[in-house]
Amino acid sequence: MKKVGFNFPIFLTLIHYSTSWILLGILRALSLLPVSPPSKATPFAPLFSLGVVMSFASGLANASLNHNSVGFYQMAKIAVTPSIVLAEFILFRKTISYKKVLALVVVSGGVAVATVKDLEFNFFGACIAIAWIIPSSINKILWSNLQQHANWTALALMWKTTPVTIFFLVALMPCLDPPGLLSFKWDLYSSSAIFLTALLGFLLQWSGALALGATSATSHVVLGQFKSCVILLGGFLIFGSDPGFVSICGALTALAGMSVYTSLNLQESRENLIFQLQTQTLPLSKPKTKPETTTADDQT
Repeated sequence: MKKVGFNFPIFLTLIHYSTSWILLGILRALSLLPVSPPSKATPFAPLFSLGVVMSFASGLANASLNHNSVGFYQMAKIAVTPSIVLAEFILFRKTISYKKVLALVVVSGGVAVATVKDLEFNFFGACIAIAWIIPSSINKILWSNLQQHANWTALALMWKTTPVTIFFLVALMPCLDPPGLLSFKWDLYSSSAIFLTALLGFLLQWSGALALGATSATSHVVLGQFKSCVILLGGFLIFGSDPGFVSICGALTALAGMSVYTSLNLQESRENLIFQLQTQTLPLSKPKTKPETTTADDQT
């Protein structure tokens, strides 16, 4: 966007969500949009809160990239992991095991060594990056919770919350976007680039929502860090880029931590499945003892 000369991150985010809203409307008109759960099943407050949090999470993320380097943005992303763990404990009293905490520390440290190189930022940009951490964490938690516990699908949830997000992005524009939007020259090259980012933004939001519905907020962050490591190692192995020995070691360390974290999650899922099967079969064993006891009493 800087090459195009479009330095309006909040308005760019507004274009992204407006495009998503139009695409979702087309899917709804073609009867391809999944049916939403009954209105009584989910209160309005969680849906409204998700729409508000999404506007701050996406808008502040783009604003942070506009004012800071990618390296500083990566540092802020690493801070999202402990924020999610803390927020889930405060909101839902959800805890994670000590082994998972160690695995996440290894992942975060490896990603920091592998990806964080340039830490260019200014005071205003640093404030935006810090302010982005909390809404980003809450955003992931709400997306995961509403899909897993309220039976929402990703597209249906996007359709319900996008209007609220658009409204608050319009309110954020005067505060965070620089002046000069009306003087921007909309030629074919700039318009095509901006529209392409809008399409990619829709796919990114959709795929991210699907991942959050299938896993958890913490696992979604680990997935994003896995992507960063794969890009770094893939560029080294396939295209011959030289990120440096330290960065390669950091990426490999992060992948090792991700493997341990994934293994612990799979083990926990198996244990939960076994526990559910045991609780389902336990009531069936109780009636069998009653006739035997009655028969014994009759014989005595």
